[in-house]
Amino acid sequence: MKKVGFFRSIQLKFVLIYVLLILFAMQIIGVYFVNELEQKLVTNFKSSLQERVNLLEYNLREEMLKERTADMPTLEQDIQKILEDFSAPDIAEVRVIDARSRIIGTSDPTKQGTIGQRTTEISVKRTLSVGAEEDKMYVDEQTNKRVWVLTSPIISNREVIGAIYLVGKVENVFAQMDEINEILFSATALALGVTAILGVLLARTITRPITDMRRQAVALGKGNFSRKVKVYGQDEIGELAVTFNNLTKRLQEAQATTEGEKRKLSSVLSYMTDGVIATDRRGRVILINEPGAKLLNVSRETVISQSITSLLGLEEEYSFEDLLNEQDSVILDYSNEEGPYILRANFSVIQKDTGFVNGLITVLHDITEQEKIEADRREFVANVSHELRTPLTTMRSYLEALADGAWQDPDIAPHFLEVTQTETERMIRLVNDLLQLSKFDSRDFQLTKKEVNFTKFYNRIIDRFEMTKSQDVTFKRQLPKYPIYVEIDTDKLTQVLDNIISNALKYSPQGGQLTFKVEEQSNAIVVSVRDQGMGIPKKNLERIFERFYRVDRARTRKMGGTGLGLAIAKEIVVAHDGDIWATSVEGKGTTIFLTLPYELSQEDDWL
Repeated sequence: MKKVGFFRSIQLKFVLIYVLLILFAMQIIGVYFVNELEQKLVTNFKSSLQERVNLLEYNLREEMLKERTADMPTLEQDIQKILEDFSAPDIAEVRVIDARSRIIGTSDPTKQGTIGQRTTEISVKRTLSVGAEEDKMYVDEQTNKRVWVLTSPIISNREVIGAIYLVGKVENVFAQMDEINEILFSATALALGVTAILGVLLARTITRPITDMRRQAVALGKGNFSRKVKVYGQDEIGELAVTFNNLTKRLQEAQATTEGEKRKLSSVLSYMTDGVIATDRRGRVILINEPGAKLLNVSRETVISQSITSLLGLEEEYSFEDLLNEQDSVILDYSNEEGPYILRANFSVIQKDTGFVNGLITVLHDITEQEKIEADRREFVANVSHELRTPLTTMRSYLEALADGAWQDPDIAPHFLEVTQTETERMIRLVNDLLQLSKFDSRDFQLTKKEVNFTKFYNRIIDRFEMTKSQDVTFKRQLPKYPIYVEIDTDKLTQVLDNIISNALKYSPQGGQLTFKVEEQSNAIVVSVRDQGMGIPKKNLERIFERFYRVDRARTRKMGGTGLGLAIAKEIVVAHDGDIWATSVEGKGTTIFLTLPYELSQEDDWL
């Protein structure tokens, strides 16, 4: 058994919890105590100065209202004497201002020159105007210490005759708070140290029996049922130890029975390729094999005890009782944007001879490929039927008209016969294209490759189209001036290029331009045909090489297309170990690219 280190043990966790609780409590008490004490000290400081200012205001009022004779001291002298008696360690300065905002006294010896000058303090002017006290606390920029400023009016007969401007040294209060915080921090550190020691001693009394039970649990995991846990007391942990010993005994008895059944079940499930899910009588999953977990893309551990309807995503359609009565297979469609994914689920009820239902067995089978093949087959049959029905319907209509006497009309009959011939040729092209695709699908074809100068080969095909074109479309060639030799089946590749160029001509507007280009790469050549037609929407671009797929069905059918040309072109290019794709911008044109394997020829070096 691997020994658990102290830093990972439950003993350390007990100690940490104990210490953190004490620390948390001390912090709450400390924060509350410090905040309350700070508020109390600041309030007492302000109240003390306020009371003294009230007394000073009384004395100053008497002096300012006293009638003076020539032999008496001046008002400034009497006020200065009062301020000298008022000085205290917690007061930085006291100024007395008359009703005209003129300073008539100050307690600061260094500021005696301000006597007689008008004050610039805004708070003093507001006090002289409205007769109300103002106080504020701020940090003095010169001393970088906090001060408290009180501005109090001197009122006589409801008339403001002056003001007192007091600057208190409130920083002394905060200095006392810093000392108190240091004492509180030291006390907290001492309490935490004692708490940690007591926590270690207390944790040992709890962790010792838990450690024994851990050893016993590890032994049980290894199949050893002979050991018993020592009972240290009659408390909850002691009862847990007794219960643990009883559990060990019952596990030993149940293991023998379980092992036999488990071996049988494991041997069956291990050789199955389908997914198997078993539930209890309430529909909760009790077993799932590895193929089942892979099919549902879930973890075997996380789905245990989960509802079978929830696991299969059938909550809205089926209840567990419905699944018990389900006789047919249920198709589970998990398809998304990444691709189709379909499972088939078959259900079998597990029940006793008495009819009591013990649970449900679900067998999953992946039928994605089968469904995809079936869907492709249905779509292919529908497309072929539609493509054949259209010309046949047209031919039938014209032939019926001819049979009804239109053949005798020299103006109508030739036109009807021409349409019938055109539709017949279209059907022949469609059948030939289908036969060719059938050969590609069955691999019943062979390429007759030979080395060809592709530049000359491509120019010859372009020349043919340039000579026979009927639209006002210009051809622009961006082809190398030197030969490029590749191994291709010229007949098959001619068919590819004919199809691409003819499509480009069909969708090119009058006065447009076709651009033909060949580029060399390290291991391939890239051939492209670009038109200036209507373009292809981005959502349709990836599907133009599918069989029977048309972006504009009505226009394509009108122009005589079968919807198979690009599909055949893709099969031929892929057979040449190349690739084909398209880019397009709506309203500006489309470019078809194809690649062919190509090896750069290297001249031999002769010595």
